[in-house]
Amino acid sequence: MINRLTIIGLGLLGGSIGLAVKKHLSHCQVTGCAHRDGSLKAAKETGAIRDWTLDPAIAVREADLVILCTPVSRIPQWIERIAPHLKPGAIVTDVGSTKTAIVEAGERLIRSPAHFVGSHPMAGSEQKGVAVARADLFADAACIVTHTTQTDPIAADAVEAFWQTLGCRIVRHTPVDHDRLVALVSHLPHAVASALVAVQETASLDLHGRGFLDSTRIAAGDPELWRDIFIENRGNLVSSIDLLTRELFQLSSLLKMNDARAIQEWLAKHALRRSKL
Repeated sequence: MINRLTIIGLGLLGGSIGLAVKKHLSHCQVTGCAHRDGSLKAAKETGAIRDWTLDPAIAVREADLVILCTPVSRIPQWIERIAPHLKPGAIVTDVGSTKTAIVEAGERLIRSPAHFVGSHPMAGSEQKGVAVARADLFADAACIVTHTTQTDPIAADAVEAFWQTLGCRIVRHTPVDHDRLVALVSHLPHAVASALVAVQETASLDLHGRGFLDSTRIAAGDPELWRDIFIENRGNLVSSIDLLTRELFQLSSLLKMNDARAIQEWLAKHALRRSKL
């Protein structure tokens, strides 16, 4: 049973975890930690955490579960900082949108009797900060839990049970498969949304409708956070962009040939696939 939880990084995801734990695991004592006290004080005011500290050693020394909710580029650094201070049996996980480098660092730096299990709840918003955190953010969200040959099965079960308690559906993948698949379903859509905004003329933006707003909503996300994600998963993202480019080139060719039947078939095929989601 998780009685003491430490959340490192109190933005939207970290704050929402704290609020969800307060709702679903009210017995659990939640401690917050970050490199600045502003977000910690705000998290305390919203009720997402019970207490807080700027000292990672103090933050994790009694924790049963530690969740790293910082930008992906900083997670390995935090792992290195907290690893010497974990108690026997402690479990560390994360919410990072990339997994290969993070899991490698976690498994290399956190050794038995403590354990690292990578995870990625597919939940979020274009908004940022603990002020927009909410307890139901993870309701019916997929959470990918990464498994490797070094993953401790008991620790993995505990991490999966935790996310299920918060409302998530568990999906298991290796870190490599995670990064390839998430590039397609998460990182590519963000790149496309930004590109759609980029090609608009100033005059055309005044004509936007709900379709354009829905398609580009995520382009308003935190540029620093998404920069790190794009760079960390750049190989898979480039491959995903190449796949999309080939599909758009096919449509462009059909349009140039004025092939109405083929265009309708192209649209119908993808409309059917979308309807099954």
